[in-house]
Amino acid sequence: MNLEVASFQNGQLSYASRDCETIPVHLIEQFGQLATRIDLSDNCLNSLSGLEKFSNLKEVVLDKNGLTDEAVNSLPILPAVETLSLNKNKIRDLDNLLRVIESCIPNLTYLSLLGNEACPDQLSSSDTDEDDYRRYRLYILCHLPKLKFLDFSPFRESDRKEAALKGPFLKVVRPSMDHFKENESSEDREGKASDYKPLPNKLRDNPGNKATFGKCRYVYYGRHSEGNRFIRNNDL
Repeated sequence: MNLEVASFQNGQLSYASRDCETIPVHLIEQFGQLATRIDLSDNCLNSLSGLEKFSNLKEVVLDKNGLTDEAVNSLPILPAVETLSLNKNKIRDLDNLLRVIESCIPNLTYLSLLGNEACPDQLSSSDTDEDDYRRYRLYILCHLPKLKFLDFSPFRESDRKEAALKGPFLKVVRPSMDHFKENESSEDREGKASDYKPLPNKLRDNPGNKATFGKCRYVYYGRHSEGNRFIRNNDL
């Protein structure tokens, strides 16, 4: 962990790109009562414990930390925080994140989750579309009605009305390949292996099937032939 002096100015504390795995104690001791904004981007945090020691925090930036769903569960109660940025982490479980935010950051008005698997933005994933992202926004707004801004755009009054009406039913679910692998039985795997029969490297010496090729000399020119069925008498 790099113990260089942090950057602090006008209540804004920055300790980015220092490879720290936990929030350094010396930051809490020096700036716990002073910081209103903390930027811990581009570190290796595996726990968010300690943020509660910054009693006047309004804004928390945790981008590019590799934060997982397990790390999210360590988020402490931060009643004064209004802005939370979690871009480019490894958060997959959106429901779990929303539960944690609801209980720990009740006054949140700005949230950004771009670059996480839980966020179906088209910039980060080619498997999502505008409809997925729209449902995602309404689903989050339904659970966090105090939000004013999500990712890169604000909420409108029409969004709030639609979220109240449809939000609970708009969860976006996309099974991962890991899910299929975990639920695939050994019988399924054996069946797939036995069904696969590649072509032989060479022709069989004594093929069992025989075929012949010939040419028919008989040609039908009667009135009921396929060529005559659309010809009327007056066309002759």
